[in-house]
Amino acid sequence: MLKKLLQITLIVTLAGVQTGCLYMATEKHGGAFLVGVTGDKFVHLPNEQWDSSRNAMVYFYRPDSRWASDEIDAPSLFIDNNRYVSLRANGYSWLEMAPGSRRITMRRPIGLLLGFEGISWPVEFSISTIVDAEFEVEAGKIYYFRYSEVDVPSVNNPALGDDDSLSMGDMQLVSRELAMAEIIKTRFIEDEPPLAKNSAGTSIVEKNKEDDFNKEKARLEVAKVEELEQLKIDGHWRGTTWYWPFGGGPTKRTEADIEIKELEKEREEYLVAYAEAEAKRKGPSWWSFGK
Repeated sequence: MLKKLLQITLIVTLAGVQTGCLYMATEKHGGAFLVGVTGDKFVHLPNEQWDSSRNAMVYFYRPDSRWASDEIDAPSLFIDNNRYVSLRANGYSWLEMAPGSRRITMRRPIGLLLGFEGISWPVEFSISTIVDAEFEVEAGKIYYFRYSEVDVPSVNNPALGDDDSLSMGDMQLVSRELAMAEIIKTRFIEDEPPLAKNSAGTSIVEKNKEDDFNKEKARLEVAKVEELEQLKIDGHWRGTTWYWPFGGGPTKRTEADIEIKELEKEREEYLVAYAEAEAKRKGPSWWSFGK
């Protein structure tokens, strides 16, 4: 049996390296049985410590239970395919996010497979996906995600429909009223390597914006290819000669190409403005004095 499991591990590892994204959480997903949650008890992050006018605050928590306390492998939380934390028993964490559509995913690792959680080839696949859903984030709002494998919330979130994927299953988006009755009993999930590494409890706004840019550019690149094919069909295409096979192409610019250039310009302007704002926030460097 062990030999068989090792063979499966080798196969999925090679497949992930060669053809797709392999989701692994080796030495990151220790459960409460191995690493207890010992951080401070829950408190809301003060508004002055995050941009409550332009971003959103998202809390994730897990009520205590005998099942969770005896857990060796804790499931990992991903936002837009980036792993941030494994939710252990009686723990909570938070992420400051930029407005927009976010993909929230939670996967349970298989310990015998050395933390294997899934692979994105040729389609998304995982052995145990707890939730995988799109989540609309609005500026200025505070959200609470509850995870429990032993019970469900006593009431559904009134802001969600009964058929919403975030109002069913083990991971649910719950109301503030319900969350406050439970989350105040939890403690902050500290970063405790090597068995419980995490990168939550921080702002991921810049990563959100980078991901948004990459997703939109990828969408436009696909649209550009489709437009080019249509231009060929419509006769807006310059051919090549047998003696000079270079220089062929469309005789008019695609709308997608125009949008890509605008998107790249906006991204570049934003990065320059962000760098200037960061430099101003940090103040002058030590070597600038005395000049």
